Amino acid sequence: MPPLQLLPLLLCPGLRIPRQALLSAQSRHRAMAVSSSGELPLVAVCQLTSTPDKQQNFKACSELVREAARLGACLAFLPEAFDFIARDPDETLRLSEPLGGNLLGEYTQLARECGLWLSLGGFHERGQDWAQTQKIYNCHVLLDNKGSIVATYRKTHLCDVEIPGQEPMCESSSTLPGPSLEPPINTPAGKIGLAVCYDMRFPELSLKLAQAGAEILTYPSAFGFVTGPAHWEVLLRARAIETQCYVVAAAQCGRHHDKRASYGHSMVVDPWGTVVARCSEGPGLCLAQIDLRYLQQLRQHLPVSQHRRPDLYGNLSHPLS
Repeated sequence: MPPLQLLPLLLCPGLRIPRQALLSAQSRHRAMAVSSSGELPLVAVCQLTSTPDKQQNFKACSELVREAARLGACLAFLPEAFDFIARDPDETLRLSEPLGGNLLGEYTQLARECGLWLSLGGFHERGQDWAQTQKIYNCHVLLDNKGSIVATYRKTHLCDVEIPGQEPMCESSSTLPGPSLEPPINTPAGKIGLAVCYDMRFPELSLKLAQAGAEILTYPSAFGFVTGPAHWEVLLRARAIETQCYVVAAAQCGRHHDKRASYGHSMVVDPWGTVVARCSEGPGLCLAQIDLRYLQQLRQHLPVSQHRRPDLYGNLSHPLS
């Protein structure tokens, strides 16, 4: 079965918008299915370099979101830590805010003004237990085009790792793990399953979301320069292939401060496992169309979900709540 041909565009730093085709289906082109309106939904995947300056970060994000709206996207994805990347756990806690704080209010206004949905890939959230715990949640927030919060997912797998050649990570020093998964949410692009970065290393989560009806999986991230080249694309394509979902991964890139840098390479992967859009170096965005008819055809021709053997390795099929 041929992979899906989509329209990837690269928007370069400074929003001067020189465009280039990043990938094509080459000789394996196929006719794209179209909706009754004649167009497939378009999504924008934003790549940025967050710093400890929240207002500077908001300015960078708002420019990308406004450009996504101008180009006709119905949904824009921002990476993990779109709000800020601090120098240490104390600064992370000091800069964090509740969901009802000023910063998220600016993003709700941005969604309303631009008229598109926003996936805010990892907000440093002071939860209701902040006074007792003095720790935060890494919260993936989904806003609709009216600026309303339609879903929140708090990252369940925390990144406590020491990789030679890469800055050690101990996310649990400032962050609590989320207690549950979020059922997939209907959006103009399809049913979206929410996850964050390190979650992509746990296929059980992606399979659970797919079995609950997800058509698009999201992995907003901030990968390092050692794990990035080795694992980033491999993991994203594996999650797409095994679930037969689109995978959208908005990423941090470049040097955030003297203690941390991120790999970038934001991308969209189709259900066949083909990378159909990809950002190059530096801040910018890429665009991809989502073809749910193609997704359904692929699942019909290659019905792996019907061939699972829960009698051998357990059942993931009990409902999400």
